[in-house]
Amino acid sequence: MIAYAKNEMVGITELSKSLGSYLDKVTSNTLNKLAIIRRNKPEAVIVPIEEYEHMRKAADYLEDLEIANIIKTRVLDKTEPIKYLTTDELKISLRKRGKDV
Repeated sequence: MIAYAKNEMVGITELSKSLGSYLDKVTSNTLNKLAIIRRNKPEAVIVPIEEYEHMRKAADYLEDLEIANIIKTRVLDKTEPIKYLTTDELKISLRKRGKDV
């Protein structure tokens, strides 16, 4: 679990009163992250857009590596018969996984 410093946590009520101020702290890198607390537990985190985009790219990269590893295993080990997909089948499969193709 990620640790948060006291100044990196804010209750939802306080956040609603001072959203602009907290957003300024995050976007100016005064705070790296801001955990939003509701019912005494962290519910969400606000991070700068650049950080979010970096995390999204990293997650996409890891997913691509996982897919490549599955392909490599199936082709090299030949434990499962190779199933070829048409371009349309591949697009449908990717769209189901949220990819814009």
